[in-house]
Amino acid sequence: MTEQASDTPPKKKKKKRKPHVAPDLSTEKGRKRAERELVLGDHGFLRESFQNLHQISPEMWRSNQPNPRQVVEHAKLRSIRTILNLRGESTKGYYLLEKEACEEAGITLVDFQVFSRDTPKVETILAAKDLFETIEYPALMHCKSGADRAGLMSALYMIFRGDMPVRKARDQLSGKYLHVKSGKTGMLDAFFEAYLTATRESPKPFIDWVRDDYDPAEVKADFLKTFGNRFQLDRLLRRE
Repeated sequence: MTEQASDTPPKKKKKKRKPHVAPDLSTEKGRKRAERELVLGDHGFLRESFQNLHQISPEMWRSNQPNPRQVVEHAKLRSIRTILNLRGESTKGYYLLEKEACEEAGITLVDFQVFSRDTPKVETILAAKDLFETIEYPALMHCKSGADRAGLMSALYMIFRGDMPVRKARDQLSGKYLHVKSGKTGMLDAFFEAYLTATRESPKPFIDWVRDDYDPAEVKADFLKTFGNRFQLDRLLRRE
C-alpha cells in the first residue's frame, strides 16, 4: 500500500536570533548606530519632548528612559547623584549612551532590573529596600516608559523610605503615570492588593508580610484566572 501524504505542512524551524553585538562608541560608525538604536529601535524620538518626569519626594524623581542630553539636564537642574536603571544592563545603544552620559556627568548609574508583567520576587523587594537605604540622593529611577516598573519601584520607595501606607503608595501605579491596570501589568497592582486583602482583618507590617506570607506564584495564578481576554491589550501596547 502506498502511504498517503500528510495534509499538515512540515513545521518551519525557527531561526535562532544572533546575539546583539554592542556598538563601539569610540568609532563614528558605532556611535551613529547606537544613536539609531536609541532614537528608532527604542522609540527615543517619542521621549524627546515627553519624559513622563515626576518628583515624588524631595530626594527622588521618576521618568522614562532618558537620552544623553536629558541625563546632563538631570545633573545640572536637579543635582541628581544616582540614576536607577530598572531595565537592567544591555548591549543596546540606549543603555551604552546613558552609561557614558552618567560617567561624564558624575552620576552613579545603578542597574536594578525589575519586570512589569510578573509578580515581583521576594528577593527583589528585599533588595529594593536595601537599595533605597544605600544610594546617594537626589536620585532618579526609570524604566522604558516610566509607567509600570518605575511605578512599582516608586511605590516600594514610598513604603520603605517614606513610611507611606501601602494603600496610598500604590497610587504610584496609576493612569497619571501611564500605568495600565487592565493588561498583564495589572499583576503589579494585584501584588499590593494581595497584601491589603491579607491584612484587612489582621494588620501586619508590609515587609513582614513579604518575608513570611507572600507567594508570588499564587498571586500571579489568582490574577491570571480573572485576566480573561485582556492579552490583546498587551499586544497592542507592545511595552516592555
